[in-house]
Amino acid sequence: MSGTSLDAVDAAMILTDGQDVLEFGPVAERKYTGEERAVLQAATEAARAWNWQGPRPEALFAAACETITKTHSDAWAMMTGQAGAPRPVLAGVHGQTVLHRRAKADQPGATLQLIDAPSMQAALGVPLAYDFRSADVAAGGQGAPLAPAYHAALMNRLGGEPAVVLNLGGVANITARTADGTLIAFDTGPANGPIDEWVEGHGKGTHDAGGKLAAAGRVHEGLLTQLLAHDWFDEPPPKSLDRYDFNASMARGLSLEDGAATLTEFSAAAVAAGIRQLPEVPARLIACGGGRHNPSFMAALARQCPCAVLTAEQAGWRGDSIEAEAFALLAARTARGLPLSWPGTTGVPSPQPGGEIIG
Repeated sequence: MSGTSLDAVDAAMILTDGQDVLEFGPVAERKYTGEERAVLQAATEAARAWNWQGPRPEALFAAACETITKTHSDAWAMMTGQAGAPRPVLAGVHGQTVLHRRAKADQPGATLQLIDAPSMQAALGVPLAYDFRSADVAAGGQGAPLAPAYHAALMNRLGGEPAVVLNLGGVANITARTADGTLIAFDTGPANGPIDEWVEGHGKGTHDAGGKLAAAGRVHEGLLTQLLAHDWFDEPPPKSLDRYDFNASMARGLSLEDGAATLTEFSAAAVAAGIRQLPEVPARLIACGGGRHNPSFMAALARQCPCAVLTAEQAGWRGDSIEAEAFALLAARTARGLPLSWPGTTGVPSPQPGGEIIG
């Protein structure tokens, strides 16, 4: 799995029937080099400029696909080469999301993940499941989030207590399981994306390491109130966002530190606003994804949310590998023809299978 934060490829192996996780296997992380990240960023920027209008920027997309194949096959080799690692029988690769348009009343949704499936399958040497979102979008769904099937499997291992799983990537999304077992999932708003963009735009690295910039700044309360008045927060779930629907320009005019503090608080407040849209308050919120490593972000979540906030590790999960594990489970579901999405998770009219398999 390679997310919109463009920091690394995560690989994870699980034994699964597509419904439950029976065993956890080895994991690996393959960091992007600066050059590789630049290739993927260029493809993302070209996709945004194209926006499904006119000729596709094929040269940049092809370069990105070449990078994706190389880095994913490296991660695969790192994972499968570990001592005692079993040989996988199926791979699931999501591809790199470079453009996502949420469905609206006057416009169908659309989504684009870059992957050269034949090259990827040849590099990995086992059947490959991919293209997990297109069928949902074609059927009228948002195409996101797709991790709820896996989040449900993780929550099953914790027992029946109502809980919410929060993924903090470029965008934040939640999966809630209510007391009667119903799954509700949607994007709540931005997570790391605008913060990373803000820090990088000031030449201070790729992210707010340790949340130190946010901790040194002050939240602009007036701007925070203005941002939370966005129409997005009035839209009922399920709903989804592109990584750049909320971006660093929200903090224009603030100092580096105050901007980081305000964007961090806004992302946390957006999560809390999403929780308030649920039919019941969960007992706990379990944070996954890179954002859980940011102490300022986690502190803001604890302030904003009406429930206990835990990290994935505190719940006994492998927090850095959950997204990769999720697409391993979705690969198994694709192979078995099981649904990947439901009306309560993407707004698709009925439970929707998806994905393609090559090899």
